Amino acid sequence: MRWFLVWCLSAVPLLAEGEKAGEFDYYVLSLSWSPNWCAREGDARGADQCGAAQDHGWILHGLWPQFHRGWPSYCRTSHAPPSRGMTREMSDIQGSSGLAWHQWKKHGTCSGLPASEYFDLSRQAYAAVTRPPVFRKLDQSVTLPATVVEEAFLQANPALERDMITITCRDGYIEEARLCLSKLLDPVPCGRDVIRDCRAKDAQFDPIR
Repeated sequence: MRWFLVWCLSAVPLLAEGEKAGEFDYYVLSLSWSPNWCAREGDARGADQCGAAQDHGWILHGLWPQFHRGWPSYCRTSHAPPSRGMTREMSDIQGSSGLAWHQWKKHGTCSGLPASEYFDLSRQAYAAVTRPPVFRKLDQSVTLPATVVEEAFLQANPALERDMITITCRDGYIEEARLCLSKLLDPVPCGRDVIRDCRAKDAQFDPIR
C-alpha cells in the first residue's frame, strides 16, 4: 500500500495554497490565443474581450510563480491588493480588468512583489517575447498540429529551446503558449509538470476578429 501512495503522490502535480510569498523557482508566462478562448467560452459570456474592435491575438493570461515541481497559489502577502485603476490598465494586454485581478489574487500574491511591480514585471515579460506575426495574418479558421505553433514561437524567439515552451489545447482548440522564464525573465527549462505538450494534430485555430 505504501508504494502505491508514493506513486500517486509523485504522479500528481503539487499545488500549494497559502504559501509564503516570494518563495518559488521560476515563472511561467502564459499566453492565450484570444479568438480561440472567445469561441470556446468568451462569446457565451458576452466578454468585451471578444469584440472585433479589440483586435486581440495572443493576450497575457498570467505570469505564474512556479516550483520545479508544483506551484504556489493564493499566497500570504503583506502587500495591498491592486486598485481598480491598476487592473483596468492591464486590460490592453490581458483582455479584461477581471482577469488581471484574478491573476494577482492567485499568482501575483506569490511573487513577493507589490501589485504595481508585479503588473510591471508581467508587462515586461509579455513584451520580451516575440509573438509570431504569422498568426495575425490568418483570414479563416484552420486546423493544425500544436507543433506548428511551437515551431513558430521557436523561430521568432531564437533564445528559446524546446524544453522552455509548451503548447496546450482544450476542447479541440489551441489554447495557450506557456514559456518558462527566470526571475530575471531569461528563458529557462520548464519543470516536468509544465512540459505537457498538446499532441493534437488537428487543433482548431481561429483568426483575429
